[in-house]
Amino acid sequence: MFAVTNIDDLLILAVFFGRAGRDRRAEWRIVAGQYLGFLGILAVSVAGGLGAGLLPAKVIPYLGLLPLAIGLKAGWQVWRDRDKPDSDEEPAATAPGPLQVAAVTFANGGDNIGVYVPVFAVAGVAGMVGYASVFLVGVAVWCGAGWFLATRAPVAAALARWGHLILPVVLVAIGLLILAGGF
Repeated sequence: MFAVTNIDDLLILAVFFGRAGRDRRAEWRIVAGQYLGFLGILAVSVAGGLGAGLLPAKVIPYLGLLPLAIGLKAGWQVWRDRDKPDSDEEPAATAPGPLQVAAVTFANGGDNIGVYVPVFAVAGVAGMVGYASVFLVGVAVWCGAGWFLATRAPVAAALARWGHLILPVVLVAIGLLILAGGF
């Protein structure tokens, strides 16, 4: 269930890790943001599973505004810096901060919430704890896989060359897909 609802996060994590370069602190900020966002998804799913109905189905598509806004901001920065001369040195890492990663993760989690709430509703408290534990281990595996993809030579070269363009496009696309899913 975790893998099916998070397959798109693997690409996003690879792009984020690619933007981090080899900066360990930036990589840890991405991991922290991924956990923060996923904990938000779990909190809403548990509340929904317990019957609180925290997020009505009509609201979930509007979560697409978060990655859309972050993607548009990143795209604007690429556009603004388009005429700056390229240097022979590698540019400074421009990895997103933990709150940006968390916002994208949470906004992209509408499918997670939609799947987890009904499962949690019938799983009971012990079942929810079991699912949540497995899912949190899954986040670590996903972060490791995203980092692994971003550090493979061909992927790393592509992300180094095109990552500044890929990130805004991916985020805007995710935002639009989330928004379109609700209409």
